Amino acid sequence: MLIHFCKSKIAHGRVTEAQLYYEGSITIDERILKSAEIIPGEKVEVLNVNTGSRIETYVIAGKAGSGQICLNGPAARSGCVGDQLIILCYALIDPSEAKKVKTKVIYLDDHNKIKN
Repeated sequence: MLIHFCKSKIAHGRVTEAQLYYEGSITIDERILKSAEIIPGEKVEVLNVNTGSRIETYVIAGKAGSGQICLNGPAARSGCVGDQLIILCYALIDPSEAKKVKTKVIYLDDHNKIKN
């Protein structure tokens, strides 16, 4: 048996843009993705602290160091520029392994720069 385990968390990110007429996804600064150990194309859950919405989508890497967090396509309807987000990424792992693994947590400041 495998369980869903939260492997990565990006906390306190701010939406920098929303592109409604795009295929879909969320674009995140490549430097943030690398720090959080999330790879482009990986599925994430995006929680909007301001609206309470929760969506699932996949990640596209944005320019490293840009601080970009862009909601694309239908995801753009789930938040506005300036909204605070929590972005979660899960893995399927054995429950015994989950007891040994720690979630990678990245905290961002108000300009989406890594704090820790």
